[in-house]
Amino acid sequence: MARSLDRLYKGFRNLVSLSAMWSMKHPIYSVSSRSPSVRSMAVLPFSFSKPWDFSLPNPSWGPEMMQLYEHYNSMCEVETEGEEKQESSWKRLPGYNRLLKYATGGVYLSKMIQSKARLFTRNIREPGAGFEYVLFVNIKEQKCVCILQAGHLLEGPPGHVHGGAIATMIDTVTGCLASLSGAAMTANLNINYRSPIPLGSTVVMESFLDKKEGRKMFVSCKVTSPDGTKLHTEATALFLSINLNHLMGR
Repeated sequence: MARSLDRLYKGFRNLVSLSAMWSMKHPIYSVSSRSPSVRSMAVLPFSFSKPWDFSLPNPSWGPEMMQLYEHYNSMCEVETEGEEKQESSWKRLPGYNRLLKYATGGVYLSKMIQSKARLFTRNIREPGAGFEYVLFVNIKEQKCVCILQAGHLLEGPPGHVHGGAIATMIDTVTGCLASLSGAAMTANLNINYRSPIPLGSTVVMESFLDKKEGRKMFVSCKVTSPDGTKLHTEATALFLSINLNHLMGR
């Protein structure tokens, strides 16, 4: 028991040391201290009482990533029409490295499955090195927007993002949209690569629900530069709604 506690303490001390090193290596971009983004950055990712939300800004985010985040995050706030306040149709989705555990009823399901797996896109610990992204959904418009900053560990062609990493994120974004009404799995993913994405750059991924036929959901996606003038990738996907028992092998 004493050895276990000692290992736990040493592991936590190492994580805090790494956090300090990251802060020194990545200067924070100039943003107002009153911004909710800056307040979010003050929260340590190693709290035992609360899971760390990887979709919140961190010092590795570039100016374009921050600007787009602030734009879509502002649309998630309560809308005002005259004297009446209405809830916005836009929502920011939190991002955890263990997806199931933090879903509704997820702790129970996680214990049942007893899996040590971690969400692939959130499993690179070094900020800015892999998939830096945040998802925003609009249920009313059946639309999902992802802001992605691709790190150096995603390299394929020299200086550019690997096609498999792009496909992973397209599957993530389209799958998020397809799963808004319940569990769904990818049945088909068709991708057309138009223009390579430079490493470290920021892109916008927009996904739309085109139609629904029974269990089938047809979703489209496009990946563009932040200003929308350059098309990087186009994709279509087919998802099938499933029963959660199917996921647990029952």
